Order: sequence, then structure tokens, then C-alpha cells
Amino acid sequence: MGKPEIVASPARDVVRAQVDRARAAQAVFECWTQERVDDAVAAAGWAIVKPENNRRLAELAVKDTGLGSVADKIAKNERKTMGLLRDLQGLRTVGMIAERPELGITEIARPVGVVAAVTPSTNPGATPANKIINALKCRNAVILAPSPKGFNTGALLLEFMHAELDKVGAPRDLVQILAQPVTKDATRELMRQADLIVATGSQANVRAAYSSGKPAFGVGLGNVSVIIDASADVDDAAAKICASKCFDNATSCSSENSLVIVAPVWDAMIAALKRAGGALLTVPEKAQLQNAMWPSGELSAAVMARPVAAIVAEAGLPGELAGARFLMVEEDAVGGAHPYSGEKLSLVLTLYRARDFDAAFAQVRSIYAYQGAGHSVGIHTRNDAQVMRLGLEMPAARVIVNQAHAIANGGAFDNGLPFSLSMGCGTWGGNSISENLHWKHYLNITRVVRTIPPRTPSIEGLFGAYHRKFGA
Repeated sequence: MGKPEIVASPARDVVRAQVDRARAAQAVFECWTQERVDDAVAAAGWAIVKPENNRRLAELAVKDTGLGSVADKIAKNERKTMGLLRDLQGLRTVGMIAERPELGITEIARPVGVVAAVTPSTNPGATPANKIINALKCRNAVILAPSPKGFNTGALLLEFMHAELDKVGAPRDLVQILAQPVTKDATRELMRQADLIVATGSQANVRAAYSSGKPAFGVGLGNVSVIIDASADVDDAAAKICASKCFDNATSCSSENSLVIVAPVWDAMIAALKRAGGALLTVPEKAQLQNAMWPSGELSAAVMARPVAAIVAEAGLPGELAGARFLMVEEDAVGGAHPYSGEKLSLVLTLYRARDFDAAFAQVRSIYAYQGAGHSVGIHTRNDAQVMRLGLEMPAARVIVNQAHAIANGGAFDNGLPFSLSMGCGTWGGNSISENLHWKHYLNITRVVRTIPPRTPSIEGLFGAYHRKFGA
């Protein structure tokens, strides 16, 4: 048999022209000083933080995608960008960035080239801005591959960014967006032609990034579970969970999907959640909501990131539930036949009752064996031993302690995680990283290596202890 016919992609030449322009712009930008690079970073940041720009982006995002709330997107765009700029402030990404005389090694920062930034509809302003700013900090060019629903927001963001980049003399082709309509073919062609892919969003896009033949950073599937331990301050926990769950109508992959509550505080925690604005559905109401949320086995777009009133109307639930801030359902099983155990991206919180912490731990492991392994886990407790057990044994890259999970997980002003909207989930989640995607992932590092006094090992030094224990 002959070789299989290779069919040329219709998008290949169009994408090639964009990538060529990006390479030309990046070649100029690579020669900039740290001071000028930081000016470009500030320009890109101001393009989204500027209040009138931020509002227009948030309004357009909600109008086009139907996801989230304008007020929360404004807050997210500002907080995530300000936090990232704080993280980057003063960092060297040009020239020598570290010298280790004891090893004879000098580290020099080098750009990766052209970055393909695949971004989701849930955050069509904040996620592209985060990736663009990180890419520029490391002297790269970047081309956005947005979700089709997020295209207009991404295009407007680039319009604002180009206006600011003009002020600092940066080439506009440093920051581009795929032409509309954004197709799977064009996105995959960009992945094949770029030097690095950073993919956030659907697992199909992440898998495509990993199989593109180019270096790629992808993120795993969220399905956050949070344990409410017997020592928890239930009112504090409920207030934080409510703030997190309700933020931007639960668009975040870091939003709580399940609470696993130990029996001694079950009643108190349910009461606290109700005081915070939650409404616990009856068994018939739970079934009615399930039919509306998964009418054909797939999560309905009619409930994703929608206000409670819209969910109640869609499901035909009693009207008085429309005044709740979020809905709650009790569950006792996990898996495909029990869809409440998976990620919902909606203002619906699943509650599990556990006998004690050991049972709660086992319940979370069961949930993550079904969906969400590697992403993160939360706990509300005063018992640090329980926290450390999660860190040592749970398949999760982040353990969020006594915090509003969706707000803390991607970096917060009162924790040390890097500000990011892309959370690596390690090998548990099928990812190459287990940390928040941040600036170092957009950088090559050249190491200049000089000689040092030799450190030659001896047989005794390496094997002496072993031989004394077990014999030669």
C-alpha cells in the first residue's frame, strides 16, 4: 500500500501568515531591554484594568456567552490582572536572571517564541489577558485561539491592548487573534505552527494540544470537593463557600461542586449554609432539577453559570426557590449514574454526609476517582493533621485551607499561589505540571556552565551506610 494521502488544511496558509507576522514582531521584541519589556507588560495590563475597558469587556462577555455576571467579571478582570502584575513586578526575564557560583552555572532568560493561547468561553477576558501578559513578560509573541462565543470579547481586548502597545512602541503583531470564525481546524493548525501551546478550557482542546507535536501546557478537569471537618467554624465556612460558589455564577473550575460534611456538624453546617443563602431541595425537587440539568445525559447550557432564578424556571421548581443564592442537593453515590457527583459549573452544590474524617477522606477519593483528580481539594478545619493528610495522600495539586476555594485557588492577595486562571493537575489529571500556570512556563533558560572544584564521590560515601545495614 502507498503512503496515506495528506490533505492540506484550509486554514494552514491563513494561520501561517499570522504566525509569520508574530515571528517578525517577536524578533524585534526579543531585543528589548527589561525596562521596555515591563512597559509593554504594564500596557497590556492597563488595557483590561482601565475601568471603562473592563466594563465593556465584562458586558460583552456576558452578552455573547450567557455565562456569569457583569459585576463579577469586572471584579475578576481587575483582581486577576492586578494580582498577576504584582507577581511579575521586579522579576528579571531579560539577560542573566541567576548566578550560582557554587555550581558554576549562570542562568540566562530566553523567550520561547510564538505562543498559542487556547482560551475558554467561561473567562473570555481574564484568561486571555493573563496569558498575554505572561507571554509578553518573557518577550514572546502570542496568538489567541478563543472559543467561538468568546471571540468578540477577545477581539475587543486586543483592540484595547493594541492601543496601549502603540504608546510604548511595541509591534501590534506581538498580540493577535485567530480570524473569525474560529474553527477547530484553525485552532489545531495554530497548535501545530506555534512554538508553545498553553491550553485552558475543554479537555478536547487540552488533548489536542498534547497531541499536536509541540510543547504544551494543559489543565485538567475541575470537580472540587471540600471537607467540612468536625472542628470547622461552620458559619465562617458557609460564608466563604457561598462567596466562592456564587462568584460569577460558578463559572470557575475552582468553584465548590461537593461538600463532604462530617456527621457531628451536619445539622449545624446545613443551618449555616441556609443562613448564607442556600436552599436544600427535597428528594422530588432534586429529581426534577436533575432532569432539567442533564436532559440528554449532557449538562445543559441553560443552567451553566446562570442565576438561580433562571435555573429554577428552567426546571419548573417552586418559585420561592428563585430567591436563594444557590441550590443544594443531598447525594450518597458517585459516578455517571449520579451526575450531581460531577462538575456542574452552576449554582448547585452537592452535599455528602460522612461518619467521620476517615469516611470523608474516602468519599472525596471516590469522587476524584470519577472526576476531578489532581485539580484541588478544600477543607474547613482547625486540625492541621487533617490538612497534612490531604496533602500527603489525596490526589490533588492544591489543598485550600479555610478559604473561599474559587477565589483562593488561582492566587489571592492573602495566599502565596501565583495569580492564574489555569491550574495544572499533574499526572493525576493528565497534565505535565501540578502548579498554577505562570510566567516561568513561558520562558526558556540557557545555562552557562563553568568548571568548579571537583566533588568526586567515594564508594564508602555512597554505599557505606548500605553495606553496614545489609552487607556488601
